[in-house]
Amino acid sequence: MSLTTPDPLAPSTLVVVDDEEANLVSLRKLFVKEGYRVLTAGSGQEALELCRQHQVDVVLTDLMMPRMDGLELVRALRTVAPDAEAVVMTAYGTIETAVAAMREGAYDFVEKPLKRVQIVKSVRKAAERHRLLEENKTLRRQLTALQKSQGTQRIVGSAPALRQALEIAAQAAPSTATVLVLGESGTGKELIARTIHDQSGAAGAFVAVNLAALPETIVESELFGHEKGAFTGAVARREGRVAQAAGGTLFLDEIGELSPAVQVKLLRLLQQGEYEPLGGTTRRASFRLIAATNRDLGAAIEQGEFREDLYYRLHVIAVTAPPLRDRQGDVPLLVDHFLQLYCDKNGRAPMRVERDALDRLAAYDWPGNVRELENVIERAVVLAKGEALTIADLPPTVAKAERTSEQLSFGIGTPLHEIERRVIHQTLAHTGGDKQLAAQLLGISARTIYRKVGAERDAKGTTRS
Repeated sequence: MSLTTPDPLAPSTLVVVDDEEANLVSLRKLFVKEGYRVLTAGSGQEALELCRQHQVDVVLTDLMMPRMDGLELVRALRTVAPDAEAVVMTAYGTIETAVAAMREGAYDFVEKPLKRVQIVKSVRKAAERHRLLEENKTLRRQLTALQKSQGTQRIVGSAPALRQALEIAAQAAPSTATVLVLGESGTGKELIARTIHDQSGAAGAFVAVNLAALPETIVESELFGHEKGAFTGAVARREGRVAQAAGGTLFLDEIGELSPAVQVKLLRLLQQGEYEPLGGTTRRASFRLIAATNRDLGAAIEQGEFREDLYYRLHVIAVTAPPLRDRQGDVPLLVDHFLQLYCDKNGRAPMRVERDALDRLAAYDWPGNVRELENVIERAVVLAKGEALTIADLPPTVAKAERTSEQLSFGIGTPLHEIERRVIHQTLAHTGGDKQLAAQLLGISARTIYRKVGAERDAKGTTRS
């Protein structure tokens, strides 16, 4: 399969539209200097022709123009270049028209007289949004191709934190090492476990057991099986999940809920590869164990609720499933995935998402993670009256969500180099270590970030020596 994601280093293509030649010249100089590939048009018709001939990321257009104004251009872009983002330049007194343009699909508007910082920021954010949506479309195609070729569900997303988890999972997959998947409820721990199993090449089955859903009295029988007459009600011999997972993978979800008595037996199984069904004799086992938990097992050990020796047997390789709030860039792709899934399940025609509704979905904190998002989309598909998902179709808590910007504060007299260092590190933390994205957010080159971070690392090394 040869699908590739868009090159994040390729310059964004910007079409600047204005009927005044002087404005075109100055804006072209500004955005060429900012690293954009800039095309200029003196009219809306000329801009549409450029969009037909080129792959355009952003259209920056004046609102008041003869023959075809900015509002008409934005409306026409939905047909000619539906993936392009539009930013509208408007003079004082035409704000209502600019808002109307946003209702037609414009990403943002900026007021004249233009301020360099404001207009560059608006175009940059529009370009980032376009890049993200293009990446999501590519990933969606890859997801569909994988599902058709392999017939199994795959993890949806491309955020740095998720990529890191999947890279560790891929490295662990070919081995026989025990894997412990950590993460909050609803983050997709079982999907990661299934991905490891699928990539392992194991001939046996993937057998999943949710320990939190089983009464404590039957956990041992469920795992290890029992012989006929082993206890009251055991009217027939029963194979346990360990036997069912022979040659494959046994996935124990919510391992932190395991009782002390069963912990001892699981430890023996991991150490010696042996177990005893209830009422039976010793058997050998051959399987790969993957466990998962949303609990802090370190705290459980301190409280005497979990065996430390079992913890280290489980914690050979750890994979952390990131919460959705740390991968909010994946929300549009997940929304699209669940929309398609539940439209198909409910026999509805394919739905789209209104931009303001998508913004609210992306701004929400998702304490219930991907599972909560899935439930919200399923509810919306069932209850929505129109062909598009709107804010009115969202639960009140999600509909009220607004983006909050992270802030840094500095005391008066803080050296500039220290302010620069902290801003770079905070932005890298926000992007999950993605230096290219951090550079875009800061409006500097990725080379500058590599140089600054490298110099700081070298300085620390010199200090130690």
